[in-house]
Amino acid sequence: MKLNIKNETGKLRSVVLGQPTSMGGTPTLAQSYDAKSYNTLENGNYPSETDITSEMTAFENILKKYDVEVFRPNVIHDYNQVFARDVAFVIEDKMIISNVIHDRADEQEAYRKIFEKVKWRDIINLPETAHIEGGDVIVWNDFIFIGTCYSEDYRNFKTARTNQYAIEILKEYFPKKRILDFELKKNDQDPFVGILHLDCTFNPVGKDKCIIYKNGFVDESDYQLIIDIFGEENCFHVTDEEMFEMFPNIFSISNEVIVSDKSFKRLNDHLRNEWGMTVEEIPYREISKMGGLLRCSTLPLVRE
Repeated sequence: MKLNIKNETGKLRSVVLGQPTSMGGTPTLAQSYDAKSYNTLENGNYPSETDITSEMTAFENILKKYDVEVFRPNVIHDYNQVFARDVAFVIEDKMIISNVIHDRADEQEAYRKIFEKVKWRDIINLPETAHIEGGDVIVWNDFIFIGTCYSEDYRNFKTARTNQYAIEILKEYFPKKRILDFELKKNDQDPFVGILHLDCTFNPVGKDKCIIYKNGFVDESDYQLIIDIFGEENCFHVTDEEMFEMFPNIFSISNEVIVSDKSFKRLNDHLRNEWGMTVEEIPYREISKMGGLLRCSTLPLVRE
């Protein structure tokens, strides 16, 4: 397979979609590894495997409607494999294998059949102490945007997934890219405060537009830099409640076609009426309770 990911919105040809089968029982609060899951467990409404399977099947059907080749990881018994984005990610023609948190380390074995489709020299394995996950990496033409945490308490946050060492390594592998790192607010228990990944607070759409949540950034100057790059008129600003519902984490099949949660009325109306995009709406409320949404569920491999 010849990998090709130069941005987030080029016409999608092949993608890995996460796996909802055999998720196991409901985790305990101590076993949760993001603030949204913690909140869900506290409120006693953790999603069922049946509902998650139904939502992911709807997503797969939309992808296939647009002739996208869909791969699925092998099933690991009693294991949550919904969020494919964190296992690995692609920049240009290289696949970077993430150093995920210990709780999810077994997931990568389930992707072996997919990794084997890629030339070994196109796969980058990072040093063990270089921590990064695909949700923190947004490829946008000449830019690579990366979410991170510079807090002295980095090791104490389960939601701190990407460190400075990993960013420096990516700069070595992609010296021609302008790599911008943004420090995100972290909180393991309050989903109205903590930002798990960059794609929970910022996501490009179309050719020159983006969805953004201002209060997800530690430094307002980082938010302002993104506004300067895209232009104020090309930015859809997300409220606190909409960030909680995960508005930024939608998924582009092309510059013109976006898959979104059907409950995101304000966003979906804007995408259609203001920006002229086709919005494929599906239910994804149950999966959102686990701290991820549509972008989190995917690992794009080839875009035109």
